[in-house]
Amino acid sequence: MAYSDITLTDLKRKFNIGSQIVDLFDKNQINPLQPDTFLQQQLEEAGELPMKSEKSRSELVVFPILMNLRRTNNDFFTIHSGDVLKADEENGLTGPVDFILAKDNQKYSINTPITTIVDQAENHDIEFGIYRCAAQMYGAFLFNQQLNTSVDKIYGCTTTGDDWKFMCLENDMVFVDQAIYYRSDIEKILGIFQFIIDYYKAILN
Repeated sequence: MAYSDITLTDLKRKFNIGSQIVDLFDKNQINPLQPDTFLQQQLEEAGELPMKSEKSRSELVVFPILMNLRRTNNDFFTIHSGDVLKADEENGLTGPVDFILAKDNQKYSINTPITTIVDQAENHDIEFGIYRCAAQMYGAFLFNQQLNTSVDKIYGCTTTGDDWKFMCLENDMVFVDQAIYYRSDIEKILGIFQFIIDYYKAILN
C-alpha cells in the first residue's frame, strides 16, 4: 500500500483522521494576486501546446505557478518535486509526492517543516486526487512530527492543471474546500496560495 492506495475511509479507519467538506477560506481574506510577467508568458505559451499528460501539465502549468509564488515571497519556501516522502512505511504512508513545499533551510533533502502538499491529479480525476493528497498531507504531518518540527496545519491542493481543489489537515480532520478553482481564475489561485504562505510566515519567522 502507498499514498495512492489510501482512501478517506482508510484514513478514518486506520489513523482516526476524519474528513469534512467546508468553505475552507473566508473570501474576504483572499486577495487576488496578479501573476508576474514571467508566469503570464509561461501560461500563454503553455496554452498553445498539447498538454496530454500529467507530466506536461505539471511542467508547463503547476511548477511555473509555484515558482511565481517562490519569487514573490523572496524564496521563503523550497519546492521538492517528485521526492519520496517516507512517513510510515508499515501503514502505507510512503511514496513519491508531486510537489512538497517546505520552509527554506537550504538543505538537499526534504526540508522541515513541510507546510503544503501539491498533488497532480491523475486522469483529470479530482476525487482520486483528494484521497491521495489527504494521505500525503497526513504523511507530511507525521514526517514533521518525527523530526520535531510540527505545525498545526498542513495545507494541500490537488490539481489537474486546469481544476484546483484546496484542502487543510488540522486536529485529526481533513477539511476539503467546496470550491473548485480553474486555471482562468489564476489570480484567485495565487491569492489562496499567498494566504497559505502568509499563515506560515506569521508562525515560522
